[in-house]
Amino acid sequence: MPIRVTVWHEHRHEKKNPLVARIYPEGMHGAIANHLRRCEDLVVRLATLDEPEHGLSEEVLRNTDVITWWGHHAHAEVKDEIVDRVHRRVLEGMGIVVLHSGHFSKIFRRLMGTTCNLKWREEQNEREILWVTRPGHPIVRGIDDHFILPREEMYGEFFDIPEPECTFLISSFGGGEVFRSGCTWTRGAGRVVYFRPGHETFPTYHDPNVLKVIENAVRWAAATPGAATPSFGNRKLGWIDQPH
Repeated sequence: MPIRVTVWHEHRHEKKNPLVARIYPEGMHGAIANHLRRCEDLVVRLATLDEPEHGLSEEVLRNTDVITWWGHHAHAEVKDEIVDRVHRRVLEGMGIVVLHSGHFSKIFRRLMGTTCNLKWREEQNEREILWVTRPGHPIVRGIDDHFILPREEMYGEFFDIPEPECTFLISSFGGGEVFRSGCTWTRGAGRVVYFRPGHETFPTYHDPNVLKVIENAVRWAAATPGAATPSFGNRKLGWIDQPH
């Protein structure tokens, strides 16, 4: 069975910033989805913030093996009930790939249990080199020992996240900063990936290396297509609802 992917995106910058609209005429999520749709083993749908239920109904999530998540200015507008819904599905086995400024999303902070704070600097000519730290890991399959993005927003340490189970990429920047740019965790039965590049005013999601990492991350994080909810004996995988 194919891997069912939902590409979730805030989809606000493309509507308000002409520069972003020129770089991504079909939206940043459209650029990601167009690449993933070229893969015969992936079936892709789009979902955005301004749709009913943010495009993430119970039915959509039941039929999603892995979700990608990009957000920025409107993290607070994501309804807590939808965050609960996505969180529950991750614990049940749905994979999630969190991109760039999604580090401050409600769902990523819920999964990490930390502030997810970091240092950042936006400049027009900031070079980023991404170095592979786990050669042979499935997420960096087909990637050389490093690749370069001529222009990106700088993220720098300290990145307030739990110690990753795997750090597969680190970045170095023109100002000397470094950053853990590719990390994985397990939460319940679900796999979580964080992948750093993706500032909206740069053509990052047209870069073949970036798209290849996302493609690989989707395959690595995906739940087994069509799998039932994981269980322990005769009990479904449980969770404790946390106060908001």
